[in-house]
Amino acid sequence: MTDKDAEAPGLARLAGLIADETRAACLLALLDGRAWTAGELARHAGVAASTLSEHLGKLVAGGLLAEERQGRHRYVRLADERVAQLVEDLAAQVAPEAAARRPRTLRAAGAGSAMARGRTCYDHLAGRLGITVTDALTGRGLLRQDTGFALTDAGLGWFADTGIALEPTGRRPLVRACLDWTERRPHLAGVAGAALCRHALDTGWCVRIGSGRAVKVTPAGEDALSELLGIDPVALR
Repeated sequence: MTDKDAEAPGLARLAGLIADETRAACLLALLDGRAWTAGELARHAGVAASTLSEHLGKLVAGGLLAEERQGRHRYVRLADERVAQLVEDLAAQVAPEAAARRPRTLRAAGAGSAMARGRTCYDHLAGRLGITVTDALTGRGLLRQDTGFALTDAGLGWFADTGIALEPTGRRPLVRACLDWTERRPHLAGVAGAALCRHALDTGWCVRIGSGRAVKVTPAGEDALSELLGIDPVALR
């Protein structure tokens, strides 16, 4: 094998880990950024607990999931933000095909609509909500998108004035673009995207809907985002 092909075996192993519908369902569920128990994931994927345990073992061994144990409970989460980015990017490639299929139930249709309106993508805001906030930051000169995502000096000041601390960790970029699989446009990710999402949830600007990834903006959030970014509250509903 040539030097050019040296990464082929690793890439093939990674693709094999994801190329299973049950494991893919687990990875997508864990994009909410939280830790799930094996039992919760088994119910979500519609498989027996013993079957799910085998799949989780492969994902942990492959470095895609991190495992935590508390007493008798086993929790798993995505290993890091890079894994989340990989899963979201892959999901964006199949989104048009998924959107073409009609939901089988009203509940599924409602859940899909809520996800498209606003959701978390690992630890940052996505869906129409994520795009609306990203566009507002750009329109006010706080975020640049011309040569890749970058906060301007005014943007750094805005985060500081709003009380949102930006604390870089490891090699994670301060900002990056994440392709939104429902809107087909990039939304804000990276340290700044995560900090903004965390602030929105902690202050009650946004609340989660049920136990999934969907979120909605509260009246307090509408007021805050209107005042801070000039967003029309109607665009947040």
